[in-house]
Amino acid sequence: MPRAVLDHHRRDLTRLPLSGRAAGNVSSRQPLTFPRAGRCTIVDMDTATSPTHTSRPSPVGAIGPLGVGARVAVGVVFVAAALRWRDPTWADVIVGLVVLPAAAIAVLGWRARVRPDRLEAISPTAHCLNVVLFLPLFFIPATAGGALLFYGVSMFVAALRRRGGCEVTAVSNALLGHDDQVGCVLFSPIDAAEAARRESAHQ
Repeated sequence: MPRAVLDHHRRDLTRLPLSGRAAGNVSSRQPLTFPRAGRCTIVDMDTATSPTHTSRPSPVGAIGPLGVGARVAVGVVFVAAALRWRDPTWADVIVGLVVLPAAAIAVLGWRARVRPDRLEAISPTAHCLNVVLFLPLFFIPATAGGALLFYGVSMFVAALRRRGGCEVTAVSNALLGHDDQVGCVLFSPIDAAEAARRESAHQ
């Protein structure tokens, strides 16, 4: 566009009348102001969707002092029986502290890869199946001492971790970080009674 035309338009703009309010605003030349920036707040998306934030619930298989004491007492009996009731051999130690824990870890680890959800075999049928599968280990001479050691040490592990269920999962749960639960005929009544007492106390 020619310079003469630009100058003509600029002169026309300067001749336009301004209202009193507009003229005052232009003549005052007040600087532009912006609202002061507020604080940046980080919102936890886990708690933003709920009105209250509650602590993480205790594990499903958690046991109370009676369950802990019962497992320690029976574990001492089992280990003492393995060492004194029968003539122990190194085969008993290998079976009880190597073979049986490795078998439990292998089976439950394979199950976790196939089905990542927590194993919860605590029905009456699962209790009976547990007895049928593992009780013969205590009567077979080649596995009796190892079974006593395995279950006795597993009871100590369960008591130390305050975890319930059958002791066959205690070592694998501790090493694999799982919470698999298998019904235990011996300790399930104690654990159920303590769980009911804790629930009634919280109500």
